[in-house]
Parts: sequence; C-alpha cells; structure tokens
Amino acid sequence: MQKVSALPLEQLRQRTSEKWREYPEDVLPLFVAETDFPLAPAITAALERAVRTGDTGYVASRTPLAEAFVGFAQRRYGWTPDAARMRSTADVSMGIVEILRRVTSPGDRVIVTTPVYPPFFDLVEEAGAIVERVPLRDVGDRWELDLDGIRIALENGARAVLLCNPHNPTGTVHSVASLAALAELAAAHGAAVVSDEIHAPLAQPDSGFAPFLGVSDAARTVGYAVVSASKAFNLAGLKCALMVAAADDTARLLRSLPIEVEWRTGQFGMLAATAAFSPQSDAWLDGLLITLDENRRLIADLLAQHIPGAHYRMPDAGYLAWIDLTDLGWGANPSKRILREAKVALHFGPAFGTEGAGHVRLNFGTSPEIITEAITRIAALGPVESSPRA
Repeated sequence: MQKVSALPLEQLRQRTSEKWREYPEDVLPLFVAETDFPLAPAITAALERAVRTGDTGYVASRTPLAEAFVGFAQRRYGWTPDAARMRSTADVSMGIVEILRRVTSPGDRVIVTTPVYPPFFDLVEEAGAIVERVPLRDVGDRWELDLDGIRIALENGARAVLLCNPHNPTGTVHSVASLAALAELAAAHGAAVVSDEIHAPLAQPDSGFAPFLGVSDAARTVGYAVVSASKAFNLAGLKCALMVAAADDTARLLRSLPIEVEWRTGQFGMLAATAAFSPQSDAWLDGLLITLDENRRLIADLLAQHIPGAHYRMPDAGYLAWIDLTDLGWGANPSKRILREAKVALHFGPAFGTEGAGHVRLNFGTSPEIITEAITRIAALGPVESSPRA
C-alpha cells in the first residue's frame, strides 16, 4: 500500500492558497477544505507534461474526462454512469447553480439538509430560489435524512432537494434505503434532486457509500449528480467538475445548458481530474484513505483525553470533523475564541445553519503532529471565564 503523508509544515507555509495565506504564521489553519498532502504522482506528471508542451489553451470540446470518471465509478462504487450524459464545468458550485436554474422557477423553494456546507444557502439564492431548511435527524449514534420533514416540505410546494452526499460537515454517508426513499418522494411530487458528491471519493471503504443516481430507477429519473476530483486530490484551484445525468430527460436538460458553462472548465483542471480518475491514481487514493482513517481515530482519542466535554462522531467520509463544544460553555461560535486565544483556525459552526451553534469543523487532512498540536492548544484554554470578554 502506498503511504500518503502530509508535507512538512515549513514546506506547507510556502503555499499561496487560501489555507496558508488567510492567517498569520502563528495560526494553525484547519478551516477551509484543502489538504496538506503532495499531489498524486499521475497528476503531477500530467501537469508537468502540460507545462512542458505549453498545453495551456482552452479546454477542448471533446476530452477524456467523462470516460475517466466512468472507469473510476465502476472501480470505486460499482456504478456505470453514461459518459454521453455528462458535461463539465468549473466547479461543483457552478454546476449546482446551473442545474437549479433550470429545475426551479424564481421564488421556488429548495430543500437543504442542515447543518450543511455554507455556500449551499448562497447557491440556492444565486439560482433565484429560496432555501427550505430540513435539518438532519440526530438518531443518537449518527445523522440521517429527515424523510418525513422532506415529504412535508415537498407537499407544501418545494421543487427541489439539494443533497450533500456524503454530507458536509458531518461526514455522513446516507444509506441506500434513505436515498431510494428520497428519490421516491421527489418523483411523487415532481421535484428534482441535485446531489453534490464532491466528497464521494473520500468515503471510507466500509461506509456503504452509494452514488444517488445508482440507487433506483426513480433516482435516475429525478436526479442529477455533480462530481469532482477536487476534494480528494486537492485540485480546487484548477477548476473542473462534471454534471451527471442518468435518464434521457435529465441528460437533455444538461445538453441545453449554454456552451459557456462547459467552456468555464479549466484546462489544467480537466487534465488533473482525468489523471486523478485514472487507475494510476487508485493506489494513492487508497493510501490517503488509510491516512485519513488514522487521523479521524486520532481525533477521537485526543478529544477523549484532553477535551472530554467535546462530542464527536467519526465521519464516514472526508477529512472534516464536526465537533460539538456546547458543553464547554464557549458560546454559540467557539471558533472565535479558539482562533483568538489558541491560534487555531477552525470553520465557524453557525455558518452551517442554526444547528451549528456551539460546534466547530476541523480539517484533519493534515499530519498527526499538526492535529495533536491543535487539539492540545485548544484543550489548554480552560473555562470560558478565564478569557477576556470579547
């Protein structure tokens, strides 16, 4: 098995991306969803080849990207999507907006399952629709879709569901049964489901992850998926995603999108994603999943040892830890105090919806040493009364 380890801190601080430029050097940045690992070798080779040959023009009208994703989906998920029913664009967010613009009318309501990736709220509004919040159900040992709540929202006129699969920030992999039930609800009410599957390649092998479009005939009829290599392979800045359909009508909708939607795909993004989805990157991804499995377990151990008042469930997928610090009494947005006093930057819990009060999101796509240092710093804060008033 290929070992994938984070780069040294001194090398990471040479990066110029958001994660390493937002805060001063005395802050450990564990907020935005970038990782600290080197690129998969096949991606490095593809980008180096493009630079050597000056292959830096517009993305072509025909590329190997869709076929590469078909092979990836077959190997990793046992699912065979149709390359002819895909179109590329700059990123998952853009794909979501473009699809929502065509499956809803201005003022329609779109269901989101909070707490959820904060840009979802803005993307729904950008598409001209209105956010309808149906929170996940906390069933004690995990979160799940509130199918009754979704049914009521659809009965009351919601026209689409913006699904996060796997879910961000909880790392939940939704069960096949719940996804199939969601598809039946959408079909019964003439609604669409847009499934953001950007974290899918990071689902742990025993998680039971299933692509939404593969769970049932109803899902294929009502659904769209938007996928990307950007989170698993740290390619967000290269700008490439795929919009995927699985039925004639939904594929026709994707084909109706303006050509400019596809031309926004980055050439480097297409080349890098094609390499990421190739068999040559499988061993690297397998090694990354082992590293992330070790890191998610390390967080559980560190929190139990140093911050026993924290509540944390190991995510099924991804490299984001959703941690409830409510019992510490550090207020609705504990990330502010943690940044100010511990010099650790975490994502603000309330940004994910009202359910995020008292929570933080910690990015563990880094080294065990940085994770350990971050949690040790946070644990040293002590009771909130000892801190100065904000």
